[in-house]
Amino acid sequence: FQRCVGMDALNSLHSTTYEIDEKHGTDYHKRFLEFVKMIQKENLVIGGAMTDPKGDRSKGPSEQDDPDLFTRIVDSDEKGVYVSGAKAHQTGCINSHWIILMPTIRLTQNDKEYAIVGAIPADVKGLTYIYGRQSCDTRVMEGGGDIDLGNAKFGGQEAMMILDRVFIPWDKLFMNGEFEFASMLVERFTCYHRRSYVCKTGLGDVLIGAAATIADYNGVPNVSHIKDKIIEMTHLNETIFAAGIASSHQGHKMKSGVYLNDDMLAQVCKHNVTRFPYEISRLAQDIAGG
Repeated sequence: FQRCVGMDALNSLHSTTYEIDEKHGTDYHKRFLEFVKMIQKENLVIGGAMTDPKGDRSKGPSEQDDPDLFTRIVDSDEKGVYVSGAKAHQTGCINSHWIILMPTIRLTQNDKEYAIVGAIPADVKGLTYIYGRQSCDTRVMEGGGDIDLGNAKFGGQEAMMILDRVFIPWDKLFMNGEFEFASMLVERFTCYHRRSYVCKTGLGDVLIGAAATIADYNGVPNVSHIKDKIIEMTHLNETIFAAGIASSHQGHKMKSGVYLNDDMLAQVCKHNVTRFPYEISRLAQDIAGG
């Protein structure tokens, strides 16, 4: 579950660390590759923590009244750095082994201490999870019994991560003040991650199959408007899938050797995901009514 965010972080960091080293003579890429070897050898799940609370959206990180609204370096010593701040909307963090902290927006010279990328164990000292339902899920407040809650205590999977002087050793640090590369990392991560939303078509396949089965149970599989709805569900689902696959097919090789998928088609894939699954669900409800 939720490996896509970590995979997207690893892919985007592969090329970004390479290009930081190319400009600054750092050794981030070597450190990063050693980290990847460990992850692959032990088959670990990575959480990608990019989203900060942000506060006043019209201001940059260094301009906020509360400096902890963005994750930043607060101290360092001969062993590594210490970071404080928060990461919001972390869907997969609880069931990850490691978390990769990344910037969330374009940064300036004044935001240098916020230009931090580092890997931390999910149970590292100084890290607190505020766990709850997803912010848009209001079912728990609507009453009507437990039938739609799943696990009544932990029905939704989302957490706020609060970091209080969390330690990151030098060998797990992959950006440290190179603010001009923050936007590059965010844009490449976004490109991978919006293509990753093609996974929703797996859910679509299940829903289409369920709707067709219900039509069989209701004795109406050959009724024209039922067939039309299943065809439309399939059309919408495969349109999402097609955009994701096309984005990958149109990918190009980066300097580091990793491939980056096509940005425009990745955005189209995500845009389709924000619209089509809801129509697919509406059609499934129509079919279920017979």
